[in-house]
Amino acid sequence: MALLFRRSLSSLALLAAGVTAVYGQALPASQPKLLTIYREQIKVGHAAAHVKTESGWPVAFGKAKSPDHYLALASMSGPSEVWFIAPWDSYTAWGKSMARDEANAELTAELDRLSMADAEHVESLRIIEATSRPDLSHGAYPDLNKMRFWELTIFRVRPGHEDQFAAAAKAYKAVASRAMPKAAWRVYQVSAGLPGPTYIVFSSVAAFGEFDAMAAESEAAGKAMTPEEQAVLQKFSAEALINSETNRYRLDPNMSYVSAETKAADPAFWSKK
Repeated sequence: MALLFRRSLSSLALLAAGVTAVYGQALPASQPKLLTIYREQIKVGHAAAHVKTESGWPVAFGKAKSPDHYLALASMSGPSEVWFIAPWDSYTAWGKSMARDEANAELTAELDRLSMADAEHVESLRIIEATSRPDLSHGAYPDLNKMRFWELTIFRVRPGHEDQFAAAAKAYKAVASRAMPKAAWRVYQVSAGLPGPTYIVFSSVAAFGEFDAMAAESEAAGKAMTPEEQAVLQKFSAEALINSETNRYRLDPNMSYVSAETKAADPAFWSKK
C-alpha cells in the first residue's frame, strides 16, 4: 500500500508512523498470513499529545474513503508504546495497495503533514514484518470487532533451535486441548525487523477481567502436563530460549481506523475521546 510505504519512508526520517491493512470493509475473520507492525515508543509525558496527533490518520483515511483498516494497541505494561498492526494476505496484495494509494496526492500530502507532527511525540520506531504459523497457533480465531485487550509475548530463540520452539509450542497445544478449553492464541514468526529467530504470540479478550480466566487456565495447564511434555518445555527453556517478554495492551479507538460496520457494532466504544 502506497500510504503505508510512503509513511514508512517518512517515518524512518521523522521517527513517526502508522499502518493500514487491506481486508475490504471488515477486520480479518481468520489468521492473516502476514502482519506489518509499527512499534512507536512514546516520549515520557507525550501520551495524550500523541493520541491527539495520531487520531488525524483515521480522519484522513476516512475522508479519502480508504478501504484499508488497522488497529492501534497502546501498552498497559512495559515501555510506553503503541503497536499499529496491519494484516495482509500476501506481499502481492500489499504491493497492489501501495500502487493504488500512491496516486492519491491529497491524502499523501496530509499523511506527510501528520508524520511531521507525530515526530514531536515519538522516541523511536521499529518496523516489523511477521508471517503466520498456524501449525503452532491454537483455538478459534477471535471476533476482532469485539476484542478490546491483548496479551503479546515475544520469544527470542537461539539460532538453529527453531525446531525446539516448534516442539515446545506443540507440546503446550496438546496440554491446552485437555486443560484449557477457552484458550486461543496466534503465533507469528518475525521475518524482518528484529534479530531472529523471534516469535510473537497474540492473545486477546473482550473484557479485561477475562485475563483472570486465562491465568486460571494457565495454572491448570501446568498441573495437567505429562512428564514428557514437561521435559520438552524444560529442554526448550534451558537450551533454546534466549528470553521472553509478555505485556498487555488495550485497543485505542482514536488511533485505530476501522469500518463503519465495526463502529456501528459498538458505538459507545468507538466514540470515546
